Amino acid sequence: MSLSEAPEFARAQARGASAFRAWLLVLIMLVLIMVTVGGATRLTGSGLSITEWKPITGALPPLSAADWAKEFELYRASPQYQLLNQGMSLGDFQFIYWWEWGHRQLGRLIGLVMLGGFLVFWAARIIKGRMAMLTFGLGLLLALQGTIGWIMVASGLQPGMIAVAPVKLTLHLTFACLFFTGLVVMAAHWGAFGAQKAGSLGLSRAAWALVLAVLAQIALGGLVAGSKAGFTYNTWPLMDGALVPPLENLARNPVFWENFVDNPTLVQFNHRLGAYLLLAFAIWHAIAARGTAVAKMARMVAAMVLLQGVLGIVTLLLVVPLWAGLAHQAMAMFVLLTAVIHAMRITPQAETRPAGRAP
Repeated sequence: MSLSEAPEFARAQARGASAFRAWLLVLIMLVLIMVTVGGATRLTGSGLSITEWKPITGALPPLSAADWAKEFELYRASPQYQLLNQGMSLGDFQFIYWWEWGHRQLGRLIGLVMLGGFLVFWAARIIKGRMAMLTFGLGLLLALQGTIGWIMVASGLQPGMIAVAPVKLTLHLTFACLFFTGLVVMAAHWGAFGAQKAGSLGLSRAAWALVLAVLAQIALGGLVAGSKAGFTYNTWPLMDGALVPPLENLARNPVFWENFVDNPTLVQFNHRLGAYLLLAFAIWHAIAARGTAVAKMARMVAAMVLLQGVLGIVTLLLVVPLWAGLAHQAMAMFVLLTAVIHAMRITPQAETRPAGRAP
């Protein structure tokens, strides 16, 4: 009997695979929390409260009255304070500071969990070769995401700015979703979400197209958030009495392409249109999957897209209260999670991989 066939070795490999799956699931949960806290940071206007990027020393919050005075003085030199929050009290500053500080601490925690886990599993040879390279690549994507986060904040500290640039906020959100998608794909590959089920090649491709459509809709939502388009046209299904706003409102900016990123009318219209198309696609996909092994999951994706659409309408009609805005953003991540799991569970081949078996 070879070493690889020994029962002890097989059990050790199974324990390693189980630990790796658990690590991925912890990261998935942390990213879900991170995106939700990021939404709260945006909705409370807290994202520009910390004006310096100190990846290591910035982990410590102000610990004395002098430290708070120094941080407050830095913020008072920012355009957001001078143009929007003139006269803010120290207590109000501390409120927005803690939101941003907490958001950055979550980022640091995710980075440490990612790096520590990778080193442990690589040293133990639980991941090796291509899988080790893919895991390392996810780590690089996470590092890039953190860098984009600071670039986003820096855009809001430029003269005349009271918020971050919509495009950079959208990039920040989109790269978070790409990292999240990579984690879910890898966890599913290691059997974290059940066995694969047979389906046609066309059904599999449609499921992945649905994932891309969800990512695109989230990006459109990022533009809505960045341009504060949710605080305008707070009616549904009409926008200022029309299904399609007048052309002069959709293209009011002299530079045509800028309308797609910072014209609230066009940005919100695109997000609405994207929601309708995504829902239609999800329903069509669920109908196409009838009678297959993945029909139930396809229906679940469609139901979650519908629920997210209803939640979006409620958020709009209520003019984006904090609870609704956070629920809408968190639900978007759960829609993405469900769509990716669904796509990963479809295999065009007849043979399936048992749940829990490491590749």
